[in-house]
Amino acid sequence: MTTRILRGSCLCGDCTYEVEDTFAYAFICHCSQCRRATGAASKPFAGIATEALRLHAPERLLRYGDDDTYDGRCSRCGSLLFSLVREQRYVHVTLGTLLDSPTIRPSAHIFAGSKADWDTICDDFPAFDGFPS
Repeated sequence: MTTRILRGSCLCGDCTYEVEDTFAYAFICHCSQCRRATGAASKPFAGIATEALRLHAPERLLRYGDDDTYDGRCSRCGSLLFSLVREQRYVHVTLGTLLDSPTIRPSAHIFAGSKADWDTICDDFPAFDGFPS
């Protein structure tokens, strides 16, 4: 059986990627770092093993953070494409940058206890104060 490959892109199209449609989890994060990184109330993302993400032009990527944990952004338009996390084992792909629809859907809100006071969660997903174990 062939693994389905999804395409993704930044806003300007300078940074493109492919990722396997084998995400392990998907959440909506409300932490203050994700709010500042996206400029939005939350960051919907899906987590997958790092090696499942293939950047087409890694030299065009701007890394914000350190060598072990960083956000990958387009160096031209600034779009947040993914975050390298969990001891470099996973990437959290921002769902809004996918051009193709993934099989997985977000299943919970995380860091909901630190969400902005103006942010109202309007669905029935479970909400956690941290990252579910």
